[in-house]
Amino acid sequence: MLLPHQPLQDAAVVPSQQVPDRDEAGPWHSEAVCRRDEAGLFFAPSKEPTAARLAREEAAKRVCARCPVMVECREHALLQPEPYGVWGGLTAAERRVVLTRRRRREADLQRAAHMPAAG
Repeated sequence: MLLPHQPLQDAAVVPSQQVPDRDEAGPWHSEAVCRRDEAGLFFAPSKEPTAARLAREEAAKRVCARCPVMVECREHALLQPEPYGVWGGLTAAERRVVLTRRRRREADLQRAAHMPAAG
């Protein structure tokens, strides 16, 4: 299933708790803009040249940018985690960065919670 996108700097600060609940209106992916676009735009063909990949990914991200369920798509791809393709405006490499940042932030918060108060 194909899904949407957003800039990397914003992606790292979108906590999963803030994702809108769409269960009442049906599955979030039924509203995804990418369902109407070519699947090849979101997933790389084998042996794709770098310049072609970058252009394709940017085109996919433009589709994601106008999608009403981009955040839900991104969170799905981060929670699964989806190893390939452009989901929620992020490439697989960008999602790995977001996940690394989230893990680091969670570890920092846990360490801070276990530190004795100064004073």
